[in-house]
This record gives sequence, C-alpha cells and structure tokens, in this order.
Amino acid sequence: MRAKITYLVTAAVLVFYFVLVGSRGVMLIQSGTVLTVTFGVAVLILPVIGVWFLWKNTQFVRKANQLAAELDAEGGLPVDELRRTPGGRIDRDSADEVFAKRKAETEVSPDDWRCWFRLAIAYHDARDTPRARKAMQRAIALHDGRPVPA
Repeated sequence: MRAKITYLVTAAVLVFYFVLVGSRGVMLIQSGTVLTVTFGVAVLILPVIGVWFLWKNTQFVRKANQLAAELDAEGGLPVDELRRTPGGRIDRDSADEVFAKRKAETEVSPDDWRCWFRLAIAYHDARDTPRARKAMQRAIALHDGRPVPA
C-alpha cells in the first residue's frame, strides 16, 4: 500500500509539473516572436514526453499487478526463500541460487508467462532491474497473447 501511495503522490507531482511547464510554453508561444514561439514549442515537447512516459509506466505497473493477482489466485506466486543479512537485505548468493532455479524453469517452459513472471522477480531480487523489466514485459506479452518483445 505504501508503494501505491508513493507512486500516486509522485505521479500527481509530475502532472502538476507538466501543467506548469505546459502553461509556460503556451505563454511563450503567445508572446508571438520567432524566438519565444520556438522556445514555447520546445518547452511543450517536454510535458508531452513526460506524460507519455508516465502513462507507459503506469500501464506496465497495472498489468504486472494484474498478473501478480492472477498468479496469487492460482497459488503460483514464488515463495520467499531468500536468506537475508542482519540488516534485512537480500543475501546475494541466495538471490543467485533462486535466480538459477527460476532461469532453469523458464528454459524448460519458455512460453509460460508464469515462469517469466517468477524470473522477473528473481532478476529484481538479484538487483538486475533492466532484465527484471524485460522479463516482466515478456510475461505480460505472453499472457496477453501478443508478440514477445526481443
């Protein structure tokens, strides 16, 4: 729940920022000189990119949460079998062991979105965020019956 609140607050702040920057871009365009119109258009591009990025990330999180809920209903969420340091961090060797197991499961069933979902979690636990995201994107694509990203 804390993560959702943090995400919503961050998204609200970003939307406020996009509106603020967008209004400044409009003001620059309304000035009417070649230079201010050029800057105004350039300034308007930033909020458009930001809104697109926020939208894509929100969709990704929503779909990943849907998969987690479906997997949980099936009883297929991975059990937390990771050892932790006294400070509560995941032990690196433990994460590597679980990762190896999840990777082997995925190699046996490369078309099963459930395996890719669990592999994404293993990547995340091993602190490999880019690969975790790609594995989750693959899980989402397989679940939805869409072409699998490369």
